[in-house]
Amino acid sequence: MLARQIVNDSEQYDALFVDQLSAPIPLLKYTHAHIFFYCHFPDYLLARRDTLGQKLYRAPFDLLEEFTTGEADEIVVNSRFTQETFRKAFPHLGKIPKVLTPALNFEAYDRPVDSGDPLLRALRTEKQIVLSINRFERKKDVGLALRAFALCLQENGPDRAATSKCCLVAAGGWDPRVVENTQYLKELDAQAKQLGLRTRTIAPQRASKDALALLPEEAASASAIVDDGSTDQLASVDVLFLPSFTENQRAFLLSAARCVVYTPANEHLGIVPLEAMYMRVPVVAANSGGPRETIQHGQTGYLCEPTEDNFAGAISRLLTMDDEKWRAMGDAGHDRVKLAFSLDTFGAKLEHLILGMLQRPTGASVVLGVLVTLFIFFAVTTTLLLTWWR
Repeated sequence: MLARQIVNDSEQYDALFVDQLSAPIPLLKYTHAHIFFYCHFPDYLLARRDTLGQKLYRAPFDLLEEFTTGEADEIVVNSRFTQETFRKAFPHLGKIPKVLTPALNFEAYDRPVDSGDPLLRALRTEKQIVLSINRFERKKDVGLALRAFALCLQENGPDRAATSKCCLVAAGGWDPRVVENTQYLKELDAQAKQLGLRTRTIAPQRASKDALALLPEEAASASAIVDDGSTDQLASVDVLFLPSFTENQRAFLLSAARCVVYTPANEHLGIVPLEAMYMRVPVVAANSGGPRETIQHGQTGYLCEPTEDNFAGAISRLLTMDDEKWRAMGDAGHDRVKLAFSLDTFGAKLEHLILGMLQRPTGASVVLGVLVTLFIFFAVTTTLLLTWWR
């Protein structure tokens, strides 16, 4: 609908910025504007094709994505990892997208923590915090953080006292309407208990009764935690699950964490490591995907093979590290993010790319746009008919 409104608009556009989905690009070519397409990750690689029916169903849409993506005058992606993935996904395009890394809005992280927030009571502790921030989805592999943390607590040796006085906080997006979110959180809670870890789950603010029923048993409300003067609400907790946390809770945790553990493999980019480094928190991440481009191994954190042994070793190193060296690592991460991932840097690169695009003639023809528009109409109509028929 928006694409059609733009086409019918009397305003003449020099450039149009299209984000994520390439399907409207052929229609937008009718404006004779240059099309700048920001491809976060090919949809082709996100859809499932486990059965013959799924493969047949996806075939026209996969072809459509490749064809419409090629209609853009400039294509950019969010990392070199995504750039290589794009090249493999769309081998017939003959185009290599440029890299435009997303930025952080530093003002959002410079705001002071509201220490009077009652939702922070449940998070106050004298323990060192090992923080994981990820949506509760299986592909995020939060279980790796659990296994590595359990291994840290089980290890014997001179650093046993330091590693025992810590708590893993697994915070992330959780939607009661998403079955995987509710299932995976319960799976993680069960897995932690099997590992001998004591768990607690803090219910999201204003969660409904139906939502509360989908949480692990004995989930507590953060606002219901009584302020009894204790400075350690997590004294008897090894793992705290914090689904759907607030911005103030995030700010508090990042300000208090000893390290952030980022477990997804082959992540497109990963904003969490940037957030952590800006807040001067070293990061332990999988040695694949976007984190290889953001984390400087040994300087702003550690890149590890995705096994509990490797992650546990890196976490223990940060928990027992001399405070002066730990602060130096945090400062290095902060400086790196300010230099390479600021809005000013992003804006300057974006402006350079758009101005360069405008120097070239717009690429795709109107005839191709007509053909692809008809293809879109056919695919949508077929999908609707199949849905109705079922």
